[in-house]
Amino acid sequence: MTGFGRGSVTGDNFSVAVDLKTVNNRFLDVHLRLGGELAALESDIKKRIGTRLSRGRVDVTVSFERTGEVEYEINHGLIAGFVSAMRSLQTEFGLSGEPDINVIARLPNALQPVRAGMESQTVEGINQALTQALDELEQMRAREGEELAAEMRGRLDEIAAQIPLIEASAGAVSDGYRARLEKRIAELIGRDSAAELDQNRLAQEVAYLADRSDITEEIARLKSHMIQFREIIDGGGEVGKRLDFLLQELNREANTVLSKATDITIKEAGLTIKSAVEKIREQVQNVE
Repeated sequence: MTGFGRGSVTGDNFSVAVDLKTVNNRFLDVHLRLGGELAALESDIKKRIGTRLSRGRVDVTVSFERTGEVEYEINHGLIAGFVSAMRSLQTEFGLSGEPDINVIARLPNALQPVRAGMESQTVEGINQALTQALDELEQMRAREGEELAAEMRGRLDEIAAQIPLIEASAGAVSDGYRARLEKRIAELIGRDSAAELDQNRLAQEVAYLADRSDITEEIARLKSHMIQFREIIDGGGEVGKRLDFLLQELNREANTVLSKATDITIKEAGLTIKSAVEKIREQVQNVE
């Protein structure tokens, strides 16, 4: 599910802001953007996100700034190497002048803030900002979830409307088989006046064909899956994977109905069910 959340906290000597952005993904995939000073907190932040979210790609940006006086440490090795290289240039090419302190100060990593470790107050502030961002993100995702649930219920109604059509047509399958067989046999008998129609054998063939094309169990399972689907939607919580499984089962039953039935009404209803299932599947990929 898509969503955005932001949290910020200001302490005595720091300020922190956490931005969360989620997009659809079948699994939980967390991507962090942290400053080097916060690298030690990466594992803890991922765990905290994992306790609140179960699906989606999550992009996390943590902006941290110290607002109190900051002490710097000198990168002696870097500066010494730079000055030595400058002396070599002077000697080799006969150049004059001295290394400029302004140039040295602008060297990358020549001066770095002293890493005194993260104070407990600072860590707590980052956790508070993360909680705020997660709360806001979940509120946005909850609103989207309500809209998705309403749309999926509408698709379920489309499927439910097809089941009575299938049941009504399925009841006439045996009669249809008998009529077609009698017509075909009559055509054959018409070519051979000595042939006779064996009613017992006809009844056996009709029963065999009707049994092979019986979709009573498939209809019952379709109804059962529909009930479970609605119960899961109404129940809330983490439902995405369970709904995805039920959609596979609904699609399986629809395919079986289509493979067994020859009646045009049943086939049209089965195709309508498959179409609705695919549309619901697209939405379920967005569900937590």
